[in-house]
Amino acid sequence: MKKLSYLGAAFALPFFALAQVNGSNVGTLGSSVVNLINSVLVPVVFAVAFIVFIWGVFQYFILGGHDEEKRETGKSLMLWGIIGFFIMVSVWGLVNILRGSVQLNNNVPDYAPTLPASQ
Repeated sequence: MKKLSYLGAAFALPFFALAQVNGSNVGTLGSSVVNLINSVLVPVVFAVAFIVFIWGVFQYFILGGHDEEKRETGKSLMLWGIIGFFIMVSVWGLVNILRGSVQLNNNVPDYAPTLPASQ
């Protein structure tokens, strides 16, 4: 348990070092984290679910030709792959619905107010 707390502190230390930043850096950090999740993490999770499904198909049809235990294992893996796909697509859809209903937009409006000129 002590090693786990040291490991957690080692990973959290850079965040504490970056604690005194202005708002624009926090915004760019947040958007970079979101972009990392969207461009790396989500495709990796989809790929893992696809590989689990394909491995289940392989076990069911190829390896489990005469072995009923391998066929059951393959059927179970195919089911879990499909459940994983369903959950990921559902969460992705809910996030997009929430994002569309709240209208989160990072664009600056074109009609930015101007200050009157000083005389």
